[in-house]
Amino acid sequence: MAHETILVVDDEHDILELLKYNLEREGYSVITVETGEAAAATAAAKQPDLIILDLMLPGIDGVEVCKRIRSRDEVKDIPIIMLTAKSEDSDVISGLEVGADDYMTKPFSPKVLVARIRALLRRKQLKEFPPREEPVITIHDIVIDTIRHEVKCSDVSLDLSVTEFSILEFLARNPGWVFSRSQIIGAVKGEDYPVTERSVDVQILGLRKKLKAKGDYIETVRGVGYRMKERV
Repeated sequence: MAHETILVVDDEHDILELLKYNLEREGYSVITVETGEAAAATAAAKQPDLIILDLMLPGIDGVEVCKRIRSRDEVKDIPIIMLTAKSEDSDVISGLEVGADDYMTKPFSPKVLVARIRALLRRKQLKEFPPREEPVITIHDIVIDTIRHEVKCSDVSLDLSVTEFSILEFLARNPGWVFSRSQIIGAVKGEDYPVTERSVDVQILGLRKKLKAKGDYIETVRGVGYRMKERV
């Protein structure tokens, strides 16, 4: 059974109760709050293992809460799943750009949400306890240190989300190979991870922006997927 603590932030009482019931049934400890201000304060005070954060909140919204959490060293690495009643790309991108690791659109399946929570917590554990011997990947002046979980591009450190890092590492390990969106999902999250392929496009877009000029080395193969350009 799980023992991790999850902070759930939503201003809809019914959703809070639904999530609390389902997560506690899975063995998680659950803290619930209903405002953005309370979310930021509780995250800092309790330092949960994962946060489920609604986008639309009274007071400060989920995007601002996410920014505040990511700006504090003691909580900046906590995985965040953003909940949104909207499905437009702009809303998804807003959440992912400020550091959310994943998103779900309401209404959602509690079973699917639990699967995503497990996947994020597994990746967090791997980050905290990495393999003793893991090579540093260098390609196109991009240096990926999988032990330190750091990326430098032209000697400039990049602040990547857990998912962005995983996608970049996967593509960089296989330069020249074209991967479909579903293959990328399977490689970085697990083959049975229930996520839409569109989210891969959103993550790639964010990754390219952070890589700036080097972002062009992540090539789109129309009708197929993505690849990291081979070394030149």
